[in-house]
Order: sequence, then C-alpha cells, then structure tokens
Amino acid sequence: MSTPQQTRTGVTLDVDHSDAAYRAWLKEAVRRVQADANRSADTHLLQFPLPERWGVDLYLKDESTHPTGSLKHRLARSLFLYGLCNGWIRPDRPVIEASSGSTAVSEAYFAKLIGVPFIAVMPRTTSAEKIRLIEFHAGRCHFVDDPRTMYEESARLAAETGGHYMDQFTYAERATDWRGNNNIAESIFRQLRRERFPEPAWIVATAGTGGTSATLARYVHYMQYDTRVCVADPENSCFFEGWTTGDPDVTCDCGSRIEGIGRPRMEPSFVPGAIDRMMKVPDAASVAAVRALERAIGRKAGGSTGTGLWSALKIVSEMVSEGRRGSVVTLLCDPGDRYLDKYYSDTWLAAQGLDIGPYTAAIDSLLETGVWPD
Repeated sequence: MSTPQQTRTGVTLDVDHSDAAYRAWLKEAVRRVQADANRSADTHLLQFPLPERWGVDLYLKDESTHPTGSLKHRLARSLFLYGLCNGWIRPDRPVIEASSGSTAVSEAYFAKLIGVPFIAVMPRTTSAEKIRLIEFHAGRCHFVDDPRTMYEESARLAAETGGHYMDQFTYAERATDWRGNNNIAESIFRQLRRERFPEPAWIVATAGTGGTSATLARYVHYMQYDTRVCVADPENSCFFEGWTTGDPDVTCDCGSRIEGIGRPRMEPSFVPGAIDRMMKVPDAASVAAVRALERAIGRKAGGSTGTGLWSALKIVSEMVSEGRRGSVVTLLCDPGDRYLDKYYSDTWLAAQGLDIGPYTAAIDSLLETGVWPD
C-alpha cells in the first residue's frame, strides 16, 4: 500500500517503499556505485621535489586520476550512496546540484551510471571544458548569472520536477565516512607508511563545500595523530573571515575566480572547529603555484591545487626556518586541461588584472634557498 511522503523538495509524492520493483532498482543502483569505489577509490601520492637536506618532504595526493578527473569523484560517490540509502534518489526523477563544475561532472557520471537524469545549476562563467564534460556524461547545464542564487534555483528545479536537490554544500561533511572506509585521509596515511616521515606534520586542503577538510581533520582526531590540518582559502571567499572572526553569517559579494573552491557564504559542511589553521591566498599566487607545479613535475593542475600548494610551500618554509623535520601533504584536485583558457592563459590573467610575477619569484626563491622572501 502506498502512502504520501513529504520529500526534501517539499513535493508530496505517493511512494511505496516496499514496492518490489523500486527495491530491485535501489539494490542495483547501490551495487553500481559501490562497484565504482572498488575500481577507483585509491589515487597516487606524488612527491614534489625538495632538497633532501631540508629534512622536509612535500607530497600531492593526485585526485585527478579518478574516472571523472577530480577530488569531487569521492564526494559525488558518497552523496549518491547517501541519497539512495535515504530514499531521496528515485527512478526516473532528476538529481539536481548547485556546482561550479567538478562536482557536477562527477555527479553527472554517477547519475548516468544508475540511469537517472542530472541537472547542474552553475555560474555562467564556468569553464567551457567542464560544461563539455557534464554534457558528455548526459547531464544538462542550467546557468545562473549570480552564483549566490544557485541554491535557491536548484531547490526550485527540484520542486518543479519532483527530483532531488543533492545539496553538496549541506551534506558533504555527513555523507562521507570520516572514520575510514578508504576515505582520502585513510588513503594518505596508508600510502605514507614506508616514507621517512609517515605521519605528516601538516595536511593542507582547500574548501568548496568544506567536506574534505572536515573528513581529514576528523580522521586525524579519531586516529589520535599529531598531524595538523590547514585550509587555504582564495580571494572572494568568506571561509577565512568566518573562521577568524567566529561569525557563521559572514558573506561576500562576488564569486571566486578559483573554480571549485571559495564560497560567498559559510557553507554548512565547513566545520571550523575541526581544523587548526587557515591561510588567505591571493588568486595570482594560486596561478603562480600551479605553473610552478608544472615546471617541477610536468603536470598541469587546476587553480584549487595552486591555492593549496602555495600554502603548503609556506608551511615548508616555516619548517625549514625552524629546523623542524617532517612531511607535508596537499591535494592535486583536478587536471589543468580544464582551465587552459584561464589559469594557463596570459590573456585571461591580463583581463583579470592578475600579476603572477612576484609570486612566481617568491616560489623560485624558496626552492633555491629554502627561505621564504619577505
């Protein structure tokens, strides 16, 4: 017998949770998502070259090797399992997400995997390559001119279609099993076991939803490690201001130029009490850092990787200056080929008024001398 049910979108549907066809669909959908985890849950840990005499090792957890090419693959998988097991994702009804790009690419992949429609609500300024990838995975892009309206527009579409608004910015921190289960934190510590400093002094993350930093910090506390967690925040984002002032209602008026991170409000998935430190990183420094990464290891990466790498290099310089030995880990979040028209384009930099010269010189000076210039 079916009974009315109030959904998260506010739409009343007639749902029978015991229906055999639905339960069979649900079991198969969960199996497919879990099978993806078996195929792709782990990623490489790359070493950034530093002089061995410094006694500090720097690593990047390369999340670009996931099937959808970014750190957000882990989040999307967790969100789909969470939504399926809660009964929120239903056969033939769309999944809707507010995203600046990479989460939408990954969620489009999982929606296609289980056979449901997907709609990405995203800023009109999102990179053309991310739009192409969403559409490649059979997703549909719904653009907004003001990034601050993505939340309301996603909820409106869900109510209009009877679909499910995934809401990564609320559910990222609770959908991920932060105690282990091969999450990103557990994977990092496992891969460091044979390194000369197996327990890192610092892990540096960046914040879009805040879910990754919450997972890393919670796991460190749960496992009783001495590792500290730093979150790097770009311009046009309010996480840093909210963390330093303790004001959860802080906002900013424009969107981040570093796609995938930085938010105009303190997102519910950001857990400020779990982390140890934050750094505010100029956008020009983020771009200088990803270009330095390419020179160092021959790999292009997105701007969010540069934001984290800039902060990681500053921490390395502090450790060298203080004579502290140990390791630092940051994240290679997604590949740079998604941003050739932005972070690797001098024309785009000029249009944005960004001068990366002083930041490039600072990185070069550090790598040559071990000293961060004043």
